Amino acid sequence: MENLPIEDITLWHYIIKIVMRTLLFISLVLIFLALTLTIAYFTLLERKVLASMQRRSGPNITGFSGLLQPIADAAKLIMKETLRPNLADKGAFFIAPIFTFGVALLAWLVLPVDILGAAANINVGMLYLIATSSVGVYGIIIAGWASNSRYALLGALRSAAQMLSYELSMGFVFLSIFLMTGSLNPTGLIIGQLVSSWYIYLLWPAMLVFIVSALAETSRPPFDLPEAESELVSGYHVEYSSATFALFFLAEYCHILTMSAIMTTVFFGCPLAFFSNFAPHPFWFAFKLIWFVFFFIWIRASVPRYRYDQLIRLGWKYILPFSILIFVLLALFLFVFDFYPPSGGYTNSISFKR
Repeated sequence: MENLPIEDITLWHYIIKIVMRTLLFISLVLIFLALTLTIAYFTLLERKVLASMQRRSGPNITGFSGLLQPIADAAKLIMKETLRPNLADKGAFFIAPIFTFGVALLAWLVLPVDILGAAANINVGMLYLIATSSVGVYGIIIAGWASNSRYALLGALRSAAQMLSYELSMGFVFLSIFLMTGSLNPTGLIIGQLVSSWYIYLLWPAMLVFIVSALAETSRPPFDLPEAESELVSGYHVEYSSATFALFFLAEYCHILTMSAIMTTVFFGCPLAFFSNFAPHPFWFAFKLIWFVFFFIWIRASVPRYRYDQLIRLGWKYILPFSILIFVLLALFLFVFDFYPPSGGYTNSISFKR
């Protein structure tokens, strides 16, 4: 292009820019569709597993062995009429579910499914994950307030208090991981576990804290107090129906997939194989992810719901002090044994000093 006139060079640059932006848009749309379809079939997996644990059939009519049940449910919710209370705030009422679902999808931009990195390989990816999980509660609060319903408002306030109680514990877990890797980049976590070992071996107490915090963050049983049907009818989305309810429903399951992916990345080497690389890295990521998803379903089927005072007491009196203790003991261990990651973290170097 050196011999081309300046006008032609500018035109070619413009064309290349348009093509790259078009390809980026297409890839984002494909990721969105794939993730939405995965969330839809996650609901089918949950219903099948719960049915098996409760000795009943589960979905088995729509399609072969019920495989088309998520498609039928989606079509039903889309075609139903969208209802809104007369005294509700119209704008905020419809923005809340869109905001909640959109924030739930954003976390997947920094989650690596391959050792090469994520779609957005940023150095503060773990902070980004904490931020997206924290901001999601704003959609729930907006939904509770905009519905102009006591039940919805109480459910939203419960969700905010629950999120605050367990977000701190999860933050100390991430700080412990930062001490091990010297990086907040999810790709750095993978490289750190590649050159040493999976962090589950040393940080299994932090893993327990993260599991409890993840159950509370996603409002899953036994911590599903924001939408406790025996107390609040349906909680913050009691006034929602059709597609707006579906967005809240999809956001909840997307959060579960996100927490499962974070556990896979932080403690189990993300796409790293167990023993041999006979399968590609995304296969191992999906394999570990499915096991954690099954764990969420298993907890729902086997553990009864906590009271709200028990939930808050568990978070502030036990989980938070335990997470701080893990952080302090890990820092002392690394200092005494002179074990620390390389300068800049494992993202920039795979050597480490003992």
